[in-house]
Amino acid sequence: MAFIDHNRVHPINRRAMLARSAAGIGSVALTSLLAGDALADARLQRVGGLKTIPHFKPQIKRVIFLLMSGAPSQVDLLDYKPNLEKRRGEDLPESVQMGQRLTTMTAGQAKKAVLPTRSPFKQRGESGMWISDLLPHTASVADEICLVKTLHTEAINHAPAVTKLFTGAEQPGRPSLGAWLAYGLGNETEDLPTFCVMTSRDRDGTCGQLFDDYYGVSGFLPTKFQGVKFRDKGSPVLYLDNPAGLSRELRREQLDDLAELNRLKYQQVGDPEINTRIAQYEMAFRMQASVPALADFSDEPKHVLDLYGDDVHRPGSFARNCLLARRLSEQGVRFVQLLHSGWDQHQNLPTQLAEQCQDTDQPAAALVKDLKQRGLLDETLIVWGGEFGRTVFCQGDMNNQKKHGRDHHPRNFCYWLAGGGVRAGLTYGETDDYSYNIVENAVHVHDLQATILHLLGIDHERLTFKFQGRHFRLTDVHGHVVRDILT
Repeated sequence: MAFIDHNRVHPINRRAMLARSAAGIGSVALTSLLAGDALADARLQRVGGLKTIPHFKPQIKRVIFLLMSGAPSQVDLLDYKPNLEKRRGEDLPESVQMGQRLTTMTAGQAKKAVLPTRSPFKQRGESGMWISDLLPHTASVADEICLVKTLHTEAINHAPAVTKLFTGAEQPGRPSLGAWLAYGLGNETEDLPTFCVMTSRDRDGTCGQLFDDYYGVSGFLPTKFQGVKFRDKGSPVLYLDNPAGLSRELRREQLDDLAELNRLKYQQVGDPEINTRIAQYEMAFRMQASVPALADFSDEPKHVLDLYGDDVHRPGSFARNCLLARRLSEQGVRFVQLLHSGWDQHQNLPTQLAEQCQDTDQPAAALVKDLKQRGLLDETLIVWGGEFGRTVFCQGDMNNQKKHGRDHHPRNFCYWLAGGGVRAGLTYGETDDYSYNIVENAVHVHDLQATILHLLGIDHERLTFKFQGRHFRLTDVHGHVVRDILT
């Protein structure tokens, strides 16, 4: 119990009390006004979006999402388990498996033999973050990234897992994260799309995973919010070039006449997709001027190209896409989604794991360094990870030096984030000695989605769209902001 020394209490008269109260109320009012000004500025400095968003002051302006499609092995790359070598070849204990669901590829496998990591781990940077030797460039930015070791999901196959990661549901049909941002936040530029998508694959084409169109769709949102795909051959974006013999001036006249016809049709039938058609024609016209310059790297200094590695010169490579993602973000594109396939290593782990790391490690780390040297990292969020993880037990015969691998594992997998609002150098969450179950600080994919939205100034429970009588949101009825990883 606290005791009051009445001899030390100073009397206060009515005039002094009112003066002090007014000062306190004034400071609260000033803080509220400044916060309101910050929100107003965030809403004014954009194209499109909802008037009520952001809900609070954002910590970042844009996101670059690097999806390692096929699911990288957390056991081999980012979740250090030093005792696995002692258990090599042992059957994974039932007390660890706990009857959990497996895919049909290994459910009938007689023995779940523990397969240790393929490469040594070392502690990196001042943070001491454990990272495999397979990721030397990621290791060089250990003090810039936040490593989350405890992502988890319910989906155990690729398409449902990626769909849930981006849309919040395993079934196709809902808007993806980029579409939600295009709808709610709009863009920082009117000359480029809000949501851009690029794909790449391992150079040997060993993985058959397809990039399904619903990974970047608008779902039940108007189609003007869907992702715009950038290609590695020909025109960077399909149907962007004018037909031969058609000048830009004549195209402008055609679009003006076509827009007027579309407006008349909209007045008759009220179909919102007509307005989408008008908007997309206008965006395409502006992109005819903005996109070719973006895709031309001739103005990039040699030291920047070298940062991304030799593969930056190869069309369609992950390295080239990373540099293009930086250039798009630099111009104000809200959400850039890169998908790189080849990580689905069921039977080719001995060869393909190292190759995938060689393709992606340097460009991903270069993106962090490049944004930082340009002063853009603090207002950008980079997200790296897959749709789930891989099993600690071996799929196939581990004694076959060229042909074995790991199966799908949704129970725990690793992500790293870098940029504004996240705690650089932090390792968050912990798994058991087998990297098979989460023991501390679980992070569901809905939590990841909620956290990304939060950094952009969006309350994930309030960004909704009414469809078929229900108010839908990205995180469905789930998700919590992971505040422990935020600054």
